[in-house]
Amino acid sequence: VQLVESGGGLVEAGGSLRLSCTTSGFIFSNFPMYWVRRAPGKGLDWVSVIDEVGRTHYHDSVRGRFTISRDNAKASMSLQMSSLKPEDTAMYYCATDARGSRRGPGTQVTVSS
Repeated sequence: VQLVESGGGLVEAGGSLRLSCTTSGFIFSNFPMYWVRRAPGKGLDWVSVIDEVGRTHYHDSVRGRFTISRDNAKASMSLQMSSLKPEDTAMYYCATDARGSRRGPGTQVTVSS
């Protein structure tokens, strides 16, 4: 199983970023997929989930600003992040479970105030 995130970077508050996750080694279309994040000095937090048929859920802190999507044919998913806030600064991971026990190496998102 391999998950690889990309698309992170440094952005000013109010800006946007699009994260991507490519996967291999498992039947992607059979699994709900998650984005989780770890802010500096904190534990892993669930951000968003998209199930096998595209239904989505978001943490209250990102609802209305982030949009998760998936492409089962490409075994990939994305997280469009808008209206970014400094508190969104974190390492972002794609994962196959909400706890992030199976996740990629992550991509850093830093939002400056």
